[in-house]
Amino acid sequence: MSDSPAIALIEFSSIAAGTFAADAMVKEASVQILRIGTIQPGRFLVLIGGMTAEVELAHRAGIRAGTPQILDDVFLPDAHSDVVKGISGGRLAKASDAMLTLETSNSTAMVRAADAVAKGALVSLMELRLGDGLGGKGLARFVGLRSDAEAASQVARDALAGRDVQLCESIVSRIDDDLAERLADSSRFDGEKR
Repeated sequence: MSDSPAIALIEFSSIAAGTFAADAMVKEASVQILRIGTIQPGRFLVLIGGMTAEVELAHRAGIRAGTPQILDDVFLPDAHSDVVKGISGGRLAKASDAMLTLETSNSTAMVRAADAVAKGALVSLMELRLGDGLGGKGLARFVGLRSDAEAASQVARDALAGRDVQLCESIVSRIDDDLAERLADSSRFDGEKR
């Protein structure tokens, strides 16, 4: 995934509608499709990146073409670089004093929350997962001092306030070294890194 100044992600309840909207998006503006495809349970994600004005135009075209099958969407004109790396599956920071785990009921909401936390709290992104292996949910883990993890939790709640999304969260202080090592390697039960 390239380092794009802007990204937009749209989550569709219909694969057909998502495919149609993705075509409208790339025809509307000069953007790069960073990732596209199905996630559980039968949803379709389209992630684009590029220059801010172009991404905004393409995002609007996707909204027009995909409504009413859109579950959620996010346009980030200045996405945090750790979020962009995390979306591509990169493993980032190792566990430290405290670990904040965030879980959202859809993938797009997690991108919104993770970007807000990465920009608004003194924590480091450890992991970001979207959809597959999660039943369509989003998962993010952040590490830092306990007080900073608490502040990050509030930033995530604020970022999702007023949206039709569920957010579950936990903070583990002084995480066990073996647990931290295993989660830093992979949070999948099968241990695969994807």
